Amino acid sequence: MAKSKSVPSPRVIVVDCSVAHAAGPEGATHPTSRHCREFLIVLRKSCHRLGWSSAVAEEWKQHRSGFARKWLVSMFAHKLVESISATEDSALRSALIKSSTVKKTQVAMLKDAHLLEAAICSDNRVASLDETVRTLFAAAAQTFKPIQGIAWVNPDREHVSVVEWLTTGSPLESSRQLSTHGP
Repeated sequence: MAKSKSVPSPRVIVVDCSVAHAAGPEGATHPTSRHCREFLIVLRKSCHRLGWSSAVAEEWKQHRSGFARKWLVSMFAHKLVESISATEDSALRSALIKSSTVKKTQVAMLKDAHLLEAAICSDNRVASLDETVRTLFAAAAQTFKPIQGIAWVNPDREHVSVVEWLTTGSPLESSRQLSTHGP
């Protein structure tokens, strides 16, 4: 009798609207459009759940592509959307502000703080195309422990390894965590 392969547990992944906006239809040839579409398809096939806070939902309503809209309907139909009760975390937001003296940097981090808030309230996983804010959050993680273990992946920049990451259960590998991300 052959040994059965263990199936990784599905995880909750907070997907930034940058991925939803960039995901192109089946015929799209631009690499970013293809990579984001493939990421979303594999996320669904892997039975991972989409982390869905009110702030994430609001951004998606404003910025999703036609493909992402249909994908989201499919995720709801397959009960693969996890409602997250993430509220504004004043300690997190204060730590983000303290991590930089540059107003523009502070504004950028506060704009996407809801991604961290949702990740903290779920499985500590974020998918986003925004490398700038990832680097800013990584700098803040050096002094703010609650965000250090958040895995942040970029479906475009790390396409092949991120698809593999999804299919292997999206483990919290140290190389993907904010605490180890460098500029």
